[in-house]
Amino acid sequence: MPARLALTCGDPAGVGPEIIATWLAAHAAVAHEVAVVGPARWLATLDTAAEKIAVGLEEFVATPGTPTGEGALVAWAAMERAAAGCVSGEFCGVVTGPVSKGELARIGYEFPGQTEFFAARWGGEPVMAFCGGKLRVVLATWHVPLCEVPQLLGPQLLHRTIAAADVLARAEGIARPRIGVCGLNPHAGEGGLLGEEERDFLNPALERWRTEFPGLSRCEPGDTLFARALRGEFDVVIALYHDQGLAPLKVIDFDESVNVTLGLPHVRTSPDHGTAFGIAGKGVARATSFANAVTVARRLIAARGAK
Repeated sequence: MPARLALTCGDPAGVGPEIIATWLAAHAAVAHEVAVVGPARWLATLDTAAEKIAVGLEEFVATPGTPTGEGALVAWAAMERAAAGCVSGEFCGVVTGPVSKGELARIGYEFPGQTEFFAARWGGEPVMAFCGGKLRVVLATWHVPLCEVPQLLGPQLLHRTIAAADVLARAEGIARPRIGVCGLNPHAGEGGLLGEEERDFLNPALERWRTEFPGLSRCEPGDTLFARALRGEFDVVIALYHDQGLAPLKVIDFDESVNVTLGLPHVRTSPDHGTAFGIAGKGVARATSFANAVTVARRLIAARGAK
C-alpha cells in the first residue's frame, strides 16, 4: 500500500480537530490516502475511511477553547508519531494542525514552533515558506528577535533561502522563477543613506548568485515588492524577517495561505493560522487553509518523486 499522508490534530482544544473533520467529510473519496493522528476519543467520532492512529491517554477528552497541559502533550505526541512515521516510510509527509506554543512551552517542549521540531527529528536545514493563495513568500529568518536579524543574514542562510524559493516555485509549475528579495532597510537602504547592508553585502551577494538563479532581483523596497508580485512581476518574494513577510501575506491570504517547511528530507505543511481557541467548537472555523495545506503537500511530494 502506498504511504499515507499524516494529518496531526494540533492542540485538541483548538480548531485543528474540526477543520480536519471538515476536510475528511468533503474528501471522503480520498480519505483512505491519509492517516489521522490524535486522541482516541476524538478519532472515534470520525466517520471516515482514513487510518486512525491514537496518541495520548485513551480517556482524554478536550474541551474546545480551553487549552490544557494534557492537550499540549497530545499535540506533541501527534507530532512525534508523524515524524517517526515519515522516517520509517509509513507516511509520505505531514500536514500539521495548529498548536499552542505557550502551552507546549509549559510542558517542556523546547522548540520555538513546529518547523524547528521537524528539523530536529529529520535533519536538514529548514526554510519557512508560504503559498496557496495569491502570494508565495519565503522567510530568511523567522522566530528570532528583530535586533538579531542583520547578524544572521550570512551568505549560507541567504543562498539556502533563495534555493528554497526556487524549489517552491518550480514545484508549482514555474519553470523560470522570478524571485524578488526585500531589502532589510526602508527603501532598500537608499544607496546607503538609510542603512548600509544592501549596498555593502546583500546586493553584491545577489549579483553573484544571479548566474545560478537568473530571475533573482536585487534588494527591492519591501513596501512595494508585494504589490509588484501581486501584479505578476515576481513569482515568489523573499522577506528577510518574520513580520516583513507575514504582515502583507496575512492581510491578503489569511484564509488561503499554507505554511510550508522546505529544506527537510520529508514534506511538512500546515494551515497558516493558529489554534483560534476563541472560536473552537463553534462550527465557524474555515477549513480552506487546511485543505490547501493538503493540496500543497501532495504537490510537493509529487514534485520530489518526479526528480
